[in-house]
Parts: sequence; structure tokens; C-alpha cells
Amino acid sequence: MDSRAVQPHGGDLGTMAALFPDAPRPWVDLSTGINPWPYPLPALAPRLWTCLPSAGDEAALKQAAMTAYGVADPETILAAPGSQVLISTVPFLRPAGADVAILGPTYGEHAPAWARAGHRVRMTADLPDPAGPLPDVLLLVNPNNPDGRTHDPARLLPLLEEIARRGGWMLVDEAFCDLRPDLSLASHAGRQGLLVLRSFGKFYGLGGLRLGFLLAPPGIVRAMGGRLGPWAVAGPALMVGASALADQAWQEATRRNLARAMSRTLDLYRTAGVEVMGGTDLYTLVRSANDRDLYRDLGSAGLLARSFSDRPGLLRLGLAPDSVTFERLGIILST
Repeated sequence: MDSRAVQPHGGDLGTMAALFPDAPRPWVDLSTGINPWPYPLPALAPRLWTCLPSAGDEAALKQAAMTAYGVADPETILAAPGSQVLISTVPFLRPAGADVAILGPTYGEHAPAWARAGHRVRMTADLPDPAGPLPDVLLLVNPNNPDGRTHDPARLLPLLEEIARRGGWMLVDEAFCDLRPDLSLASHAGRQGLLVLRSFGKFYGLGGLRLGFLLAPPGIVRAMGGRLGPWAVAGPALMVGASALADQAWQEATRRNLARAMSRTLDLYRTAGVEVMGGTDLYTLVRSANDRDLYRDLGSAGLLARSFSDRPGLLRLGLAPDSVTFERLGIILST
């Protein structure tokens, strides 16, 4: 059995343990691109587990997110139980039949979500010319997952203006933009035609918390809020999210720490002769050399990487969480 065929996403250590029963323990997940050094959880009041989320806690999270992302109008931001819920739901906010151009290759959940909502989906390799034909919806991930490709806001904003003038949308998935705040369009929240998705779990290392945000014109925010319904975000997520988003010192220190860790990781790849195709400070896209099944070699060593069924030979690897894992990775790569 091809182990990669049953791994549409990263993170399923149980499946991998069954596929590689003789792999050393503990298994280490390098597949998700989630910060391996998470934000330290604050003490949580018992009421957060026993009561419905309060309006005050929801307001505190919104205010912290507005400050962190540079959003001026509270009517242009909405919290959700993870950005994946938004990815799956946003396409239903637009009448079926739209021409949706997705800049790719990129995160694989976007295309099927728009197709399920009845839209015509196509992949494109480059941004369109603002003066030429434009799609009804242009979707891009910035920085891109999995190759780290970036797009300068100075180029995106004129394109947004033209797309919006024709009644279209530009949807920007900024799941990894906490690493590069300079790339974010979040401060432009509310502009006609602009929808921005933010993910909390990646940068803060708390993927299990399930928290994300939609930044969009007020009408779109209200429509999404109506679909999500009341109490969409759990009380503990409200509390932790508000604390982390307000902790600017932790954010700045984390960017520095991740940059150092990735620099060391890239040195390891170069020493081992692994071809680096791109990435961010949370993950690297690499190519296996000499037809080597590096995915299986890593799995046999108890290390889970992210593979791509449509791009054989490419793997995405996150940061090793400790020196033991780093050494184990180096041994496998150099073998």
C-alpha cells in the first residue's frame, strides 16, 4: 500500500503508526507547519468549561484581534471555530456559477470548497493583469502553502480595486501571515471585494484550539455570522485567543526564534544535499533526490512528513521540536 495515498492532510499519527508499526517511538509530527513551541496557556476559569461563551469574552477576543491585525471597524471582523470552517463556508456566500481562479498550486481545501458550492474553479499560475480579463473571484494564499511564495500588497491592492469595481472578490488566505505582517491586507478590512482569512493555530502553535477570523465588508461578515450562529467559538478559545493576540512581546520573540530555527534547519538540508524548493519559517518544501522515497524513510524513523499525491517527490517538513528530533532527522536525511 502507498502510505501517501491515505494522508490527504498532515497530522494523523495514528494512521502512520499503523502503516509503520516498527518505527521508533515517540512519533513526531513534522507535517502540519504548526509552531512546535506553542503559546503558554493561561490559567482558565472553570466557568469557561461550564457556561456558554459570554458576550464580554467574545468582545475581548474581537478587540485583541483588531489590535493585532490592524483592523479599525469591529463590523469587519468575525471570529470562527477555525479558518477551515470559513474556507468551507465562504463559497456559499456568493451565488453559484462564479468564475473562481485560484493561484496555485496551493492549499488543497480551497478548490473543492468552491466546487461544492457550484462555482467554476480553475487554477492559475500567476496573478492576472488588472487591465485584462478578471475572474469573479481571485483566491490566493499569502505566504503560500506549501512553497512560501509571497505577494506584495503594493501589487495586490490595485488588482483588488479593479476586481471589486467589476463586482468581484479577492479572497486572501493569510494562515501564515503572522510570520510576515508586512504582507498582510488585514488593515484594509472592509474594502469592497476584499475577504481575508486569518488562522490562529499555526503561528501560536495551538491547532487544537480551532480559532480563525474572517475580515471582510460588513455585509459579508453579517452573512457569515448568520451561517455560523451564536456561540460559534468556545469559551476557552475566546480566553486563550484574546491573551495570545494581545501578547506582542511573545509574538516578536517567536518570530525571531522561528527564524533562527529555520536557518539551522536549512543548513541541515544543505549539508544533507536535500533540494529546498521554498517555504516559510514554519515549514520547508523539499524534493527527494535520486528517486528516493524519503516519505517512507522518514516514516520508518517515526517522522511524519506531508506528501502530495499530485506532486510526487515533494515533501513539506515543519520544524523539529527538540534536539533529539533534529538529530534523528539529520541521520535519516544523510543516510
